[in-house]
Amino acid sequence: MRRYLIRKLIFAVITLLAATMFMFGLSRLAGDPLLLFAKPGGYGMSPERVEQLSKKLGLDKPLVVQYLVWLGRVLTGDFGETIVSETSVGKLMWERAAPTLQLAIVSFILSVLMGVPLGVVSAVKRGTLSDYASRTFALIGQAAPIFWVAIMAILLFAVTLDWLPVGTSGPDHVSFWTWTKFKYLIMPAFALGWGPAAALLRLTRSAMLEVLDSEYVTMARAKGANHNVVLWKHAFRNAILQPLTTSAIVLASFVTGAVVIERIFAWPGVGQLMTDAVWNNDFPTLTSTVLVFTAVFVGMNFLADIMYGVLNPVIRYE
Repeated sequence: MRRYLIRKLIFAVITLLAATMFMFGLSRLAGDPLLLFAKPGGYGMSPERVEQLSKKLGLDKPLVVQYLVWLGRVLTGDFGETIVSETSVGKLMWERAAPTLQLAIVSFILSVLMGVPLGVVSAVKRGTLSDYASRTFALIGQAAPIFWVAIMAILLFAVTLDWLPVGTSGPDHVSFWTWTKFKYLIMPAFALGWGPAAALLRLTRSAMLEVLDSEYVTMARAKGANHNVVLWKHAFRNAILQPLTTSAIVLASFVTGAVVIERIFAWPGVGQLMTDAVWNNDFPTLTSTVLVFTAVFVGMNFLADIMYGVLNPVIRYE
């Protein structure tokens, strides 16, 4: 078990370092950030001003040195400042973290509540109308692009039926757990959670079908065990292993996949902060937000490996 975790930890660190190199190089290819300081309709900047800004932003050093300096600052918790407004990037991300986490957690709960029960029902009632309906739900959820689901939800629930607000996170002075605030979260959470719910449904269904056809379940039924005992104690407890270990990666995908949803619904989270940084060519904000998303995904992947090692006796007793 210890050797397994050490190997997974080393892979996680290497993946994270490779990701930092890749995204730092891409941020420098997005264009010259010095152009942001040139006034529209003007004649550019003087050589002295260019030299001053290059030194301030660290652009006068070789690319490798720029990367090492940036990585060293990040490891100490210093994400730098935005280029034009000179606001702390870490402070901006901290202010935007709460809306992103709210969206991710609610979407995760929604996907689990939809995916796992429907997967169990689909496996137990295979070949019936319930099975076909659940599989159709999963097929559409995995095939439909997330932006299409979001736009169709806006068209149906906000424009046609006028049940829910179109976007933003609602008024700031209202508590999150009130309907006045929570109704702004329903459409983004549904659009973000449908795809992962479909994946969990199919995963739970296939795991349940495999367990229900196993010999020990057949033996329990032959001994006259209660149907609910066979289903939940013998079958579900063993089938839930794979969906449970996958759920950590699913949660990470909510945090990273919220970029599109936050943009469509004008949700004031880290994802929208990152897209604004792309449009503004603000590479300190861009590299920092992408690094946070990458670290979350790698960390959740490592957590899934730990959960699998703990729950799987084959790995636990190696």
